[in-house]
Amino acid sequence: MAAIGKYTLLQTALVIAAFNWLAVSVRWKWLEYLTKPTVMLVMLAGVFRLRPSLLTQGEVNWLALALIFSLAGDVFLMLPGDRFIPGLVAFLLAHLAYIFNFLSAGFSINPATLILAVLVAATGRQLYQRIAAGLTRQGHHALKLPVLIYTLVISTMTLTALNTLTTPAWENYRALMLSAGALLFMLSDTWIAWDRFVKPLRYRDLRVMLTYHLGQFLLVLGAVYSP
Repeated sequence: MAAIGKYTLLQTALVIAAFNWLAVSVRWKWLEYLTKPTVMLVMLAGVFRLRPSLLTQGEVNWLALALIFSLAGDVFLMLPGDRFIPGLVAFLLAHLAYIFNFLSAGFSINPATLILAVLVAATGRQLYQRIAAGLTRQGHHALKLPVLIYTLVISTMTLTALNTLTTPAWENYRALMLSAGALLFMLSDTWIAWDRFVKPLRYRDLRVMLTYHLGQFLLVLGAVYSP
């Protein structure tokens, strides 16, 4: 029972996320505006319940910072008007915070790591080339460098998450959650860029928010879970 109570806020965040998926599906903007930031706020409260401060005994709560920056990114992308660059910067900082959170437990370098690095790099390269081509067609040449930097950072975040599978400090079930969360987060960001710069996607908002929230939930749960 204690274990259930410990994660109640994270479970609540997932329930609120489901209402957000409903909101974007039926285009209830008032519910979307209510639920989108609330998901991150409740998830952040759940993290602070388990890790009570941003700085404890010299250790930065990178997980909380990742959610704070994600919340900022959510607000920027939700508000009317084009706030793509502020949103991009906020999520870039969130990915950096996740990277530091993963690296705090160590980073293994072995054949598996090298294979993962090649796969992630190849995927990131292919995605950037397609998005860059879309930017060229639309005349958004100035966005190529910011998008390239973002692609490098999110690819690094994904690699460090996948590397937990080969790092002894992370239990297997937690490493699997972190890896799945990072891949879902990367997929969500890819769909945003693809829809904006390559070609429109059907059910874009539902795709993006479903993978985003599930990715964030798994990243947080993988980081804080203990039996």
